[in-house]
Amino acid sequence: MKSLERLFRKNKKLVAGLMSGTSADGIDAAMVEIRGGGTKSTIRCIAFETYPYPHGFKEFLLKNSNAKTAKLDEIARLDMLIARLFAQAVKKIVKKAGKQMSDIDLIGSHGQTIHHLPIMNKMFGHQVRSTMQIGNPSAIAKLTGIVTVGDFRVGDVAVGGTGAPLVPLFDFLMLRSNRIHRGILNIGGIANITILPKKCSLDNVIAFDTGPGNMAIDALTQQFYHKPYDKNGEIASSGKIISPLLSRLVRHPYLKQSVPKSTGRELWGNAFIADILRHARSAKKSDIITTVTEFTPLSIYQNYLRFIQPRIKIQELIVSGGGTQNNYLMDGLRRYFADASIRTSDELRIPSDGKEAICFALLANETIAENPGNVPGATGAQKKTVLGVIALP
Repeated sequence: MKSLERLFRKNKKLVAGLMSGTSADGIDAAMVEIRGGGTKSTIRCIAFETYPYPHGFKEFLLKNSNAKTAKLDEIARLDMLIARLFAQAVKKIVKKAGKQMSDIDLIGSHGQTIHHLPIMNKMFGHQVRSTMQIGNPSAIAKLTGIVTVGDFRVGDVAVGGTGAPLVPLFDFLMLRSNRIHRGILNIGGIANITILPKKCSLDNVIAFDTGPGNMAIDALTQQFYHKPYDKNGEIASSGKIISPLLSRLVRHPYLKQSVPKSTGRELWGNAFIADILRHARSAKKSDIITTVTEFTPLSIYQNYLRFIQPRIKIQELIVSGGGTQNNYLMDGLRRYFADASIRTSDELRIPSDGKEAICFALLANETIAENPGNVPGATGAQKKTVLGVIALP
């Protein structure tokens, strides 16, 4: 336990943060310098990079994220393979940062979500919700020789939360304001928003998943055009909105589900795409992409109108994630949030693609300090709790 005692006493740490989101395109790796802990934390991102998964890996992973096509033996192997890929990502980001592996104090790894079940289900007399991330933190620790904290979401689920979103602590520490009401929006495969009222305490923070971010857009772009995503939103910008389809999309029951709430591929994956295609059989491909892209900012805005605006009017919306690269999507946010200033996190020196990786570096530091990492106002947990498992090298 000497390594943990040393970490606990150390005020300044170099921490590698690792994240692979619902889009499953690759591993976001950040090298972060963290001083202190809790509300006194200061964070500086030294280096960030996204390392793509091997060719064909995404399809294999998504097959094993689908209950109808998953195989237990393949999931077991994926758990170890992803750990190896994450360990490689650590070594690469350490080199990019101009550091040595021996310089690194800690790794914080989100892992790869393979199934997320935030709705309570009765099993053998117990009410159960669950979430599963693979990429074993113990294997990462052994492969890198660095103390690793991972499997963060399960601790929140154990105390009654949905296990997501977990970025609100980072948002509160880094982006709260004494002057204005802020919304912090991350658009990855799923979109999530954190509401930070001016002069807020952590107990005032509200956060939840609003619905799909890039997930459906990417899936349809791959199916129609054999491209991984709609670069710069060019396809969406070339088409027209299919009003009946958009009207159907905005009636999705998730948008009315009360907060706090979280969601994932289980709700916005293959079945959702199949339903879109059934109701747009004769439509132009570009028009379908336009409509589904429009749905992302509209669904975010509808959640805002329903759950946030009656209490707090956002004055500034800070956006991060891959969605910031989609011009049509960002223009949609500007249309819907016309009364708010729209900025990207890059303008605040937080790389928009790297924010979540930085967040999990921070959460690892909080775990070592024995500080709670969840925000009950975001996940619905019954209490604040320390998150994650600590794996020794």
